[in-house]
Amino acid sequence: MQTLDLAQSELRAVNAALQGEGAGSNQAFTILNPRGAHALACGLDAAIDVTVDGTTGYYCGGMNKEATIRVTGSVGPGVAENMMSGRMVIEGDASQYAGATGHGGLLVIKGNASSRCGISMKGIEIVVHGNVGHMSAFMGQAGSLVVCGDAGDALGDSLYEAKLFVRGSVKSLGADCIEKEMRPEHLDHLARLLEAGECDADPASFRRYGSARKLYNFDIDNAGAY
Repeated sequence: MQTLDLAQSELRAVNAALQGEGAGSNQAFTILNPRGAHALACGLDAAIDVTVDGTTGYYCGGMNKEATIRVTGSVGPGVAENMMSGRMVIEGDASQYAGATGHGGLLVIKGNASSRCGISMKGIEIVVHGNVGHMSAFMGQAGSLVVCGDAGDALGDSLYEAKLFVRGSVKSLGADCIEKEMRPEHLDHLARLLEAGECDADPASFRRYGSARKLYNFDIDNAGAY
């Protein structure tokens, strides 16, 4: 275990130390005194384990590939932005657009997530133990968003093929997003996500939402929905 202290080292040096590990190194790091630093632990490209002891600012863990990152506090906007693979666990809350444009991997938020959680998601799996804000999964193309609490306005607006599961209430559904049947294969998929997301919620207590597939191509009969 290596310890990197942002009270003693510059952010650039800390990120360089994390990014310098070769693929498959399996090394472990603890980052002390993050003090809301932006772009911390970004661009990692190796199977390393990183624990951030505290709270971070913008874009923590952005572009992650293979690494496992755990933040003991909360995170600012854009956590796990454009994540490719690996795993991120946030013990606190997440600000806006968590997991934006993520292509793969797993993002777990044990608190609440703010607006636009999972915006334009392209394959990432997101498990939120609490609530999500408005416009979550906007233009979600692939992957899954699991919300164990409530969802705000316009959930899944302009959704493509991302899968949405919500246990609590949904304030409103966005354009072209509808509630769908929860079949056995969806329950199995959700159960795997909840287990991976360190959540013991009952899959049967969730509802599933997805695209009505009316906005893929322009149709004058659907003009009012655009």
